[in-house]
Amino acid sequence: MFSKLYVAGLRKGLFEKHSTIENLFYSPVKNNSRVVSIREKVDILINNALIVTMNNERRVIPRGYVAVRGDRVLDVGAGDGSSKYVSDEVIEGRRIIVTPGFISAHTHFYGALLAGSPWFAKIEPPTDFMQNLQRIWWTLDVMLCHDEAYTAALLGSIMYAKSGVTNFFDNISAPNCIDGILDNMEKAVNEVGIRGILSFEATQRRSREEGVRGVRENERFILKNNRDPSKLVKGAIYLHASFTIYDELFYMAKEISDKTGALIAIHTEEGLVDVYHNIERYGLRPIERMYKLGFLSPKVHLVHAVQATDEELLLVKKTGAHVAHNPMSNMLNAVGVPKVPRMLELGINVGLGDDGYVFNVFDNMRAAYLIHKVWNLDPRLMTPLQVVEMATVNSAKMFHQENELGSIEPGKKADIVILKPKTPPTPVNEKTIYAHIVNVYDVDDVSTVIVDGRFVVRDQKLVNIDLEKALEQSHKVVERLWDRMLSEGRYQLDYLK
Repeated sequence: MFSKLYVAGLRKGLFEKHSTIENLFYSPVKNNSRVVSIREKVDILINNALIVTMNNERRVIPRGYVAVRGDRVLDVGAGDGSSKYVSDEVIEGRRIIVTPGFISAHTHFYGALLAGSPWFAKIEPPTDFMQNLQRIWWTLDVMLCHDEAYTAALLGSIMYAKSGVTNFFDNISAPNCIDGILDNMEKAVNEVGIRGILSFEATQRRSREEGVRGVRENERFILKNNRDPSKLVKGAIYLHASFTIYDELFYMAKEISDKTGALIAIHTEEGLVDVYHNIERYGLRPIERMYKLGFLSPKVHLVHAVQATDEELLLVKKTGAHVAHNPMSNMLNAVGVPKVPRMLELGINVGLGDDGYVFNVFDNMRAAYLIHKVWNLDPRLMTPLQVVEMATVNSAKMFHQENELGSIEPGKKADIVILKPKTPPTPVNEKTIYAHIVNVYDVDDVSTVIVDGRFVVRDQKLVNIDLEKALEQSHKVVERLWDRMLSEGRYQLDYLK
């Protein structure tokens, strides 16, 4: 029921009728005044904060507000938002910084399962990228099944949520447990409450049929999830790399993508083995081969592209394909550094990922900011803004979600990170904020994380799960996995024949 005061005010023209009456808040009349103050009710009000909108103008609001209703940003503006809005959930205080949720362009949650593993002490240290695959990752792949997939997704989602990553593109390789494995991962991601894209890494390094089964698992998950707007977790197609798949799998993946609208990602020229294999078998470099097959398009993510030549980059630009840059993983695997400054100069869209190594977006932003300077002996390369773009709007564009995510704007999804820096060493304002994000802040400064208008982290604590219980259960699974690797693990020397 409307208050008598409100109805009388409408009749006398004291204020305008609002389209969402149920969301109005009426302040009491004082001193018999005939003027009624109305503030709109919202679900969350973030107030008196420095707001990094990442909109088209890259507007930074030194002191402003963000109003959230439901799963959307209702309003963003300068000044005191409490003069316009009222909420039961108000977040404000000195030195609060608000950013869009960060987005990981490429990851492997199952990489978390090997952190600190005794397997590294048992094996002969790999001397190049191919030995890394044979002695570490392919050895792990054949050990993974549904319990390990769930645990990996749970651990990865926890680390992402606590570091301000609200969206990601993951792929898992588990050749002995293909069917239904993405559902186990989806369950874990939903328990934490972030959004993301899951995929199975299809490869034909052991058999042609295995690659087809991998693509079919992706297709099943895509059809199950992608048409339901209420689901935070979507599906995509993942091909391992062009040196482990035949042309037929490229065609199959493209056909499913064209039919469903799903994204496709593929490891591309991460190591020289990919280049040498394609030249030997096809007389073409990997990106040239994919271009000739008609595979490249705006729906394709080329992950790494470390060895890509200038000529290949022109093909990437021509087709609108995207690149996922993983600087810390490239350093770990000692594969080299991709030509990211040149890519950006050409207008190629580049997003930032971690490749399953160090689930800390701030560390990865710092690495992207620094590595190109030292690699090219040029301190001018890469600006803090370019790096923050890679972790927000560029990755949203890669996911074809730029109209929904990547920035804080009215009408977009409410994926928001609130930073409360512990000890900012220098003044933080609209001119210095990008440099602070890249050079100063870290996961410990992440206070609150909101995904789809719901709290996932509050005051640095996970909202939806019991962290201690989750870690206790996860560690049991990891310990069993490590024991199996130590007793049964073998180098995987199989390759595409």
